[in-house]
Amino acid sequence: MSDLLTILGSRYPVIQGPIGELNSPEMVAAVCEAGGFGVLALGFTRDLEAIRKMITDIRGLTDKPFGANLMIAMNPANEQILEVLAEAGVKTVTTSAGSPKKIYPKIHELGMKGLHVVLDFSFAVKAADAGADGLVVSGCESGGLRTPSPESSNMVLIPLVCDHVTVPVAAAGGIADSRGYRAALALGAQGVQLGTRFLSAAESPASEAWKQEILNCPDGGTTLLPLGGMNVRIINNPRLAEKMNDPDIDLSQAYNMVNMGKAWRSGDFDLFPAGGGQVSASITEIRSVKDIIDEMVS
Repeated sequence: MSDLLTILGSRYPVIQGPIGELNSPEMVAAVCEAGGFGVLALGFTRDLEAIRKMITDIRGLTDKPFGANLMIAMNPANEQILEVLAEAGVKTVTTSAGSPKKIYPKIHELGMKGLHVVLDFSFAVKAADAGADGLVVSGCESGGLRTPSPESSNMVLIPLVCDHVTVPVAAAGGIADSRGYRAALALGAQGVQLGTRFLSAAESPASEAWKQEILNCPDGGTTLLPLGGMNVRIINNPRLAEKMNDPDIDLSQAYNMVNMGKAWRSGDFDLFPAGGGQVSASITEIRSVKDIIDEMVS
């Protein structure tokens, strides 16, 4: 068994990538029952009772291990959330958007392990040195929040990080099937994290409009939307293309991250474009979580 599988406790080293506030106990349980590691997205959640209910709901559907993602710099309730997770028997979390130094002492005090999400080589080394038990290394292909700095693809980033850290690495970005899974392992990763592929799954709580945006995304159909200090990878649409071609429009002001959740839940992508990684172009059908994982590890 690899070090990553020891930390996760799942059958396969396939982690569900957290997406905004898109939580579904049924989805988390489906990933776990299929042999993966389901993850609740708690980056913006402060309601401890709501978290307890989600955990109870998941426990009613699976006895397999699962985790949660915490966004370090964006949620002042993280320490209380960790206590709730530990009380419920959750052993492993993923962390992102902040320095691991702020939260890993608490994670370890509670007897838990953590995988920290990093977007470049320098932060990967710093996170490992700061006490992260493992890393989720997210190349520039990935959806979600990105830095405004130049970034490397996983073909470069994964082996670079693996050559310089001793903790296990999971690769995130550009992975949707067994070819991507095997490539990540060949590059030195011990597993993968899937965002867009699981987002488009049959059990995903994403709206049908969002899933169709992924299925219809062509090669080169995603772009980085500046949000002031950070970027987010989204799927292009006619309204966004119109704004991008207008030199008088400041895109960092034209779209507000506050509207992201509402837009993604409702399918109003004029309000905020649909999120998705570059791998959207290779996703052509909605499949069950079990089918996705079975094909990936076959």
